[in-house]
Amino acid sequence: MQQADEDDFEKWEALVLHASGLEGGVTRHSSPHVLEFVRMVFDCFLAKFPLFFGYWKKYADLEFSIGNTETVEMVYERGVSCIPCSVDLWMHYCSFKMDTCHNPDIVRELFERGAQFVGMDFQGHPFWDKYIEFENRVEEPSRVTKILTRAVHIPMYFFSRYYSKLQQLIHQRPVEELVSAEILDGLVTELNNASGGIQMPALEFDRALRAKVDEYYFGINHHTSTETMKRWEFEGRIKRAYFHVGDLEPEDLSNWRKYLDFEEGQGDYHRTAFLYERCLVTCALYEEFWLRYARWMFAQGKDEDTRIIYAKASSILVPIANTTIRLHWARFEEKLGRFSVARDVHLAILDQLPNHVPTFLSLANLERRQRGNDAAIKLLEDHIHQQDINVAGQLAAEQARILAQCKGSVDEARQLFQDRSAAYATSQNYWISYLQFEILQKSPKESDEAAHSRVKAVYELMRTKAQFAPDVMSELSQYYMEYLLEHGDKDAAEEYMKLDKEVYGYVLFTANAYPSPPRPSSPSRKPHFANSARNFGITGSSVQCSKPSVIQVRKITDRSRDPGFSLNLPCSTS
Repeated sequence: MQQADEDDFEKWEALVLHASGLEGGVTRHSSPHVLEFVRMVFDCFLAKFPLFFGYWKKYADLEFSIGNTETVEMVYERGVSCIPCSVDLWMHYCSFKMDTCHNPDIVRELFERGAQFVGMDFQGHPFWDKYIEFENRVEEPSRVTKILTRAVHIPMYFFSRYYSKLQQLIHQRPVEELVSAEILDGLVTELNNASGGIQMPALEFDRALRAKVDEYYFGINHHTSTETMKRWEFEGRIKRAYFHVGDLEPEDLSNWRKYLDFEEGQGDYHRTAFLYERCLVTCALYEEFWLRYARWMFAQGKDEDTRIIYAKASSILVPIANTTIRLHWARFEEKLGRFSVARDVHLAILDQLPNHVPTFLSLANLERRQRGNDAAIKLLEDHIHQQDINVAGQLAAEQARILAQCKGSVDEARQLFQDRSAAYATSQNYWISYLQFEILQKSPKESDEAAHSRVKAVYELMRTKAQFAPDVMSELSQYYMEYLLEHGDKDAAEEYMKLDKEVYGYVLFTANAYPSPPRPSSPSRKPHFANSARNFGITGSSVQCSKPSVIQVRKITDRSRDPGFSLNLPCSTS
């Protein structure tokens, strides 16, 4: 596959399909080079797209068809490590283990691992059903009861299914299996207090105790039902609960934001963290949600978990073009005192995006904070000569900013701008920064005339030395013209108008460019049009503009203050 096609999912999909179908379909009888090739394709594909749970399942099935159960287990382990909140992947992994392992304790241990990762999923019923199926298969009814007593506490789509099954067992299984020892002691105490110290017959006591257990789980079911309904609307709006390279609809993203807002507001750390993990399967390509997760985790005081979030997003999932999450990771590592890691994160971005100015500036300021101003300036100098002229101009401007604002050496900064004005004659950002630098140097002791002279000198230097097309020069001139209006003295307007004429030239409006509007056909519009005419001192029931070839914009002199002055327009009235 060509380098340019690395992110093309459809081509990867076609390659996986092609590899899987070699020699009529890969089996244990396939040739060694075909087995090696198809494994390489799956490995490369899943390294690029690790959240496609269906392809982990396909890879495991392929290894199973070859006949190597140990390799199948390795594939599943890799899969659940990449996408630990996948209900389907855990269910298939546990099913495979049920069919191939004859030690119930090992299988049960795997189910318990899965329960830690997907047990709280709103759509987690396939996993719990499989767990119950396993315990029934190995004839462990007491463990089935324990599973049901856990499941009834979890808000999920089929929560009532497990409550109904548990209700049947309340009158069948030993009461010690139904509730914890602590809760059982409390229920027994309640019964003894209710009987007034009179000992009840064993059968009657057992019946009353089971009624108490039933009442207890009725309350649990009511609470679970309430919690389920709180999440029902959010869950119902999740149209795509799995990863795909295609964009999500705006309403899907909005629903995830609101769902996260809700869960954070509930204050349950484990449920909130789990929802973030689910969200970041569906929204893995959106750094907005990674940043939110990292900030939330940091607010919980869990630095190591926060690092894992940043590393996972930056190293695997978020496209390299989205640099915000990576730069946040670098700042977080710096906060932890891991300066070398923070520096490496910046360099990794620049390795892929060598002209990314914000990363250069961030790296320079990292260097400045840790090693001083001179180190930052040297770092920028080392990279300037490797960049195109516009990027280099911005790096030079950052050097000047550090000299002026951080080192406090305005003269050095000014000298740097002056010395490099010829080298960066075609860098717009360089000249904008140069102008803004001089504008910011106004001190209370400096006169307005002196400050204006400094800024004007830079502007004149730009007009004489810079090499820009007229439209670009007009755009850059606007910075100086705005300076005149915002910082200029009483003569600023005169200079502004003179520049306006020089920069933009005379304005000529041709009739073809601005055709006359059609005459209003509706009588109801005439009064409005006539009122507009009267605003020009013109009366009449209608106005019709003539079509001269050119309407000249005339200079309005002081005689406009004369009450008798009128603005003559080439229009006729009727």
